[in-house]
Amino acid sequence: MMQDSYSVASNPVDYENSPLHVLFVGESQTKPGHALGPKIYDYYLLHYVESGKGIFRTESRTYHLSAGHIFLIHPSELVSYVSDEEEPWRYRWMAFTGKEADKQVKDAGFSLEQPVIPTVQDSRLSSLLSTMQDAFFEKKESAHLTSIGCLYLIFAEAKERLVLESAVTTAESQVGRTVKQMIQYMSTQYAHPISIEQMCASLGYNRAYLSRIFKKEIGLSPVTYLLKLRIDKSRQLLRERPELSIEQISASVGLPDALYFSRQFKRFYRHSPSAYRRQMQEQSN
Repeated sequence: MMQDSYSVASNPVDYENSPLHVLFVGESQTKPGHALGPKIYDYYLLHYVESGKGIFRTESRTYHLSAGHIFLIHPSELVSYVSDEEEPWRYRWMAFTGKEADKQVKDAGFSLEQPVIPTVQDSRLSSLLSTMQDAFFEKKESAHLTSIGCLYLIFAEAKERLVLESAVTTAESQVGRTVKQMIQYMSTQYAHPISIEQMCASLGYNRAYLSRIFKKEIGLSPVTYLLKLRIDKSRQLLRERPELSIEQISASVGLPDALYFSRQFKRFYRHSPSAYRRQMQEQSN
């Protein structure tokens, strides 16, 4: 059975007028289903999840968190959090206040809309929070400076992680937009004898880059995707326009060489265009 543990240390140094002041630091291995709140605090309360899982709820959102997540409770915000029933979380926490606290929190990237930030796998947060806690337990005169130094390093790590996440998201968004542009280009231009080189030139990227991101996102190379798009459009014409010849259909989907068109059609669907048309006519009769 999971045993719970709890330890907390208060700052032995009183700095009421400090721009930034750590009040206390703690750690806990929670029991399954251990819950706190809904409640409010009059200081900032930062948690770092070392292991396990749990749920954090603010007034507007619910977050399912696991090892590596930081979540920050803002003053006067109604929150609750509960440990997972099967993998109860172990976390460290720290309370801080001060007239500069709001600015530092904002600069680090936290907000009411974004109170959760994932850290890197080899995060220093456990070590930093442990260093604070040890300084408080030992009641050192330097405890205040130690805690402030560690707090700034925690802010720095949160900021760095947020920047990395933003860069990844931006890059992923750009890749997604570029792939959509490629699909849009091919979907509107397939009836013309366009080439992948022409598309790349139109979009302003080199072919190797576009081929790589397209295949990663779609699972097909641009050449194969365009060819399949043309063949699928031809199937529609073969079904719906019986008066058109194979040559006319081939030209209508951007493949003026009817022999090449027939070979590629059979490659994808194991029937010639003519055989496919006959099959569709027989099914409709």
